[in-house]
Amino acid sequence: MDPSDSNSAAGGKTQNVSVPPVEGVAGGGTSYGWVDGGLRGTNLGAGVIDPTKVHSEDLLHVWSMPSTANVSQQEVPRPLEKVNLLAARNERESFQIALRPKVSWATSGIAGSVQIQCTDLCSSSGDRLVVGQSITLRRVVPILGVPDALVPIDPLSPQVTLQPGETAAVWVSLNVPCGQPPGLYEGEIFITAVKTELDSRTESLPKSEKYRLYRELRSCLDLTGPRDYSSPEEMVQRLTSASSALRRVLDNPALQDCQENNGFGDMMDEDVMNNVSVRLKLSLTVWDFTLPVTPSLPAVFGISETVIEDRFCLEHGTEGWYSALDHHFRWLLQYRISPFFCRWGDSMRILAYTCPWPADHPKANEYYSDPRLAAYAVPYAPILSCTDAAKNSLRREVEILKSKPHWSKAYFYLWDEPLNVEQYDMICNISNELRSYAPDVRILTTYYCGPSGSELAPSTFEAFVKVPNVLRPHTQIFCTSEWVLGTREDLVKDIIAELRPDLGEVLQSALKRTSCFQIVLQAYSLLFPNSTVPINILFFLIYL
Repeated sequence: MDPSDSNSAAGGKTQNVSVPPVEGVAGGGTSYGWVDGGLRGTNLGAGVIDPTKVHSEDLLHVWSMPSTANVSQQEVPRPLEKVNLLAARNERESFQIALRPKVSWATSGIAGSVQIQCTDLCSSSGDRLVVGQSITLRRVVPILGVPDALVPIDPLSPQVTLQPGETAAVWVSLNVPCGQPPGLYEGEIFITAVKTELDSRTESLPKSEKYRLYRELRSCLDLTGPRDYSSPEEMVQRLTSASSALRRVLDNPALQDCQENNGFGDMMDEDVMNNVSVRLKLSLTVWDFTLPVTPSLPAVFGISETVIEDRFCLEHGTEGWYSALDHHFRWLLQYRISPFFCRWGDSMRILAYTCPWPADHPKANEYYSDPRLAAYAVPYAPILSCTDAAKNSLRREVEILKSKPHWSKAYFYLWDEPLNVEQYDMICNISNELRSYAPDVRILTTYYCGPSGSELAPSTFEAFVKVPNVLRPHTQIFCTSEWVLGTREDLVKDIIAELRPDLGEVLQSALKRTSCFQIVLQAYSLLFPNSTVPINILFFLIYL
């Protein structure tokens, strides 16, 4: 953000507010609990406000926030500044637009609605980043009070509803294609207060006209409702009558604007945007280099298959089930995340797999060979059914995969946080089995403590540090819980001292949260710390 351009681009007015620190900016906190005390008021007078006749700056506060900030519903307004971003090719940069109503201009119990429209970003040489392709808008929706879910905003009707006394946020993402020419790209985002749909309908239609339209639509429903027709001629006659009634509804003068604009009559024209919109200037500098397609820091992201089945009412192994998993796989890949799916067995055993199809299926090679995939989990089928058939299937899976170029990306995730000597021994036994199939197999083990009941170390805490000695050579990726490490640099160094890089052993950090936004924030703290934690892989396990 450019602090030198602290005036609003629409009218040059400055919002005189007391600004608290923001997370990600000058070491501030999350800013929860801030209220609107001391904010400059407005002089719009009493009565219903027509947003088409009042500048939007007089109706709502608009300011920008970094992508690393939690924009709470009580976030205090700040000055409107130009947004300046930097990105390489094949990189995504994001920021947030915060919106808070000063007054209410709707009559339906909400503060009002705003329309957000963005221009393409253009360079001096005529190159573009196109809205809807490289530029996307999403609404930040709180989950249990925490800003979390990013809900797409329809580009054909980019409206956001504001509640009285609450701050809303819009997430803006700029995705730079691999072949984008470098340079400075500039554009604008227009934020305009508009009449709500209910207010517009109420003003445009008198009560008698609304009743007439209701009767017309009701008759269509009656004509096309389920019934036994005495003859094909009767069915044709009723459908013809329904079609005539619908045509009369569409020909209503109140819908004339929609007819003239092919249904997109709510989009603002240029004159309206210039006269009443708050204008946020946006620039993006695209650097003359490209980030690799395969992430240099693998981030593996676990999704419970049973949650997908329950949420979408899918039966395991059906066509719809495969389609849902495939959708999640491709969705996460575009965010440089290497997903895996999982199902729990007994005692926290876990069946983890990246591809739901067997290794000899054409889809499997498509999954594993995707250059965006940095690491993939191979399923250990005996976790759920320790039969000869399951073991034979596992052996065949490994034989096929280890002959492929992508085998170096493979790993097994067998147990989620073992607790005692028996569970640690089980991991070692399974490892011996896998190593008989492929000596170079990699196994990932999550843990937050040493095995209870052992004489590994005098205390549980010291036993935690000594876990690599217990699992060698049966684990190569040691995945410690992030909450255990905290800010303990000394503990990190003690763990590293126990590792054997010459044997391919690496340290990995595990973040386990139900909130995607929390995961992203913690990932930032791991990627850009003042710390010396050597993390080779980021590991995420959530329950979507």
